[in-house]
Amino acid sequence: MSIQDLKEIRNRMLPMLQGVATQYEFRVPAGYPNVVDEPERGMIGVEIDPNFSLYITSDGEQLFAEVYKRQSRTDSRSSASRQKYAGLPFQDRRPLESNPSDQTLRNLIGEVKQAFNYQPGLLYITED
Repeated sequence: MSIQDLKEIRNRMLPMLQGVATQYEFRVPAGYPNVVDEPERGMIGVEIDPNFSLYITSDGEQLFAEVYKRQSRTDSRSSASRQKYAGLPFQDRRPLESNPSDQTLRNLIGEVKQAFNYQPGLLYITED
């Protein structure tokens, strides 16, 4: 049943993902952003760049929200007692209810956008 749920989520979420792709098309490396639209294969989402993406996935029974981002070391005080490498990849996989609200979907998109925008030293790409 979750593939059918994923198709229903896709119908609501695809315009949001296309909006994100339009917003970021001149701010990221060539070839990005990508809108992933494969509900039959169990995945929809957006790849802002190689290090920041959001996928809504299905394993056939359960839906998941998967957020991929690169962790930066922005506060040395919070990691003073342990090593934390800058640029460490981070994957967050969370169960998702079968009929999430539009607000939940927008919050997931906002989370990956915020992670991308918050990178230290981010420069916009202005030329091809």
